[in-house]
Amino acid sequence: MNSHPAHSGRPRRRRGGARRAPGGNGHGPTRAHFHAPHRPQSTDRPQAPYDPSPVAFDTLGLEASLLEGVEVRGFEKTTPIQSAVIPIALAGQNVIGCADTGTGKTVAFVLPILNRLLKARAEQPDDKGFTRVLILAPTRELCVQIEDDVQGFTYHTDLTSIAVYGGVEMGPQERALKAGVDIVVATPGRLMDHQRSNAVDFSRVHTFVLDEADRMMDMGFWPDVRRIAQTLPPQDKRQTLLFSATMPDEVMRLLDEVVCDPKYVQIGTAGGPARSITHEIENVPAGQKTEWLAKFLRRTEGPILVFVHRKSGAERLARQLQGFGIRAAALHADRTQQQRTAAVEGFRGGQYKVLVATDVAARGLDIDGITHVVNYEVPSSRETYVHRVGRTGRAAATGTALTLVAPEELRALQALQRSFGPELQG
Repeated sequence: MNSHPAHSGRPRRRRGGARRAPGGNGHGPTRAHFHAPHRPQSTDRPQAPYDPSPVAFDTLGLEASLLEGVEVRGFEKTTPIQSAVIPIALAGQNVIGCADTGTGKTVAFVLPILNRLLKARAEQPDDKGFTRVLILAPTRELCVQIEDDVQGFTYHTDLTSIAVYGGVEMGPQERALKAGVDIVVATPGRLMDHQRSNAVDFSRVHTFVLDEADRMMDMGFWPDVRRIAQTLPPQDKRQTLLFSATMPDEVMRLLDEVVCDPKYVQIGTAGGPARSITHEIENVPAGQKTEWLAKFLRRTEGPILVFVHRKSGAERLARQLQGFGIRAAALHADRTQQQRTAAVEGFRGGQYKVLVATDVAARGLDIDGITHVVNYEVPSSRETYVHRVGRTGRAAATGTALTLVAPEELRALQALQRSFGPELQG
């Protein structure tokens, strides 16, 4: 990978059967298979005209050095979200882009951004020392993934980038920010820390990106996002790009504060899981879930990602699985950045077969070959389910999403099923 001076110095980067609602008497596990139906988040959003047909990247009018990066990374043709969004973004227009997880949304905004920067650099080679692009993301892991993509495409250029997130020393980040690194990829909280110490100058930012934009509206992110946006040039002086797999109507109403007259692009049916995922339900009493899961993990090829609700639950379940002889690691917000990186890279590299995580891994964790996502408890919302299970079945691959349901969770499961459309019946 590229080693730009501003780099942060951390490591790089079965088919379902008939649908039926879960049954059983609560005295033992039973399994149901279902395909979650899709329902648009809104039926009255006017879409921008676009052609989602795959095209060769060298037909998009990208700079030669950028095409070299595309070729090195083995990309040949665009995905539908890339086909739709890249021409609009290259024309300088604002975009709200929605598509299934794992369909290439990051590349859809990174390539137009880099192309604009490279064109400007070619016209004014000495115009450096100012940040031009700000990308906000909700988790450290997503920041790292986005910046890794930037680094991969800019290997043959002099563009600089940095990932700014908590859990690591502020000093190297502060020096890069003060030097005016070209692209900043940041979590809102840590970026606000740097802004309070006057380490940031965003007066020349021309492109503002919110990745996983819907997530930015909850968990306390939105006040920070608004404050950060107020330090940027006005809406009519910058390009704004917003992306997510889910964009509920209440989120769309808030976005008016940060984006003006965007082009809306929806690829696939809004707000549902990718069709490459098979969905299964397993009825298991709460006290039997860990033992059942351990048996399942022993007979199932990995890597397998297991989601739990709480940080303490992630630690406890990982330890219990280790006690069953399963190579497992925990990932949650209370772990140090070094521990989080070790868990992700160990999972990616095969050191761990299982990663037990909270929702910090539901966005931005892009690891090839995840065969199964397991919800140890029923997810609390439609959006949570979509983003969790989107860690499998990415790009051209298929995957399985398995939800473990105790008798006391049946009502929560039924609410989740209703949110996807008609209740799933046998």
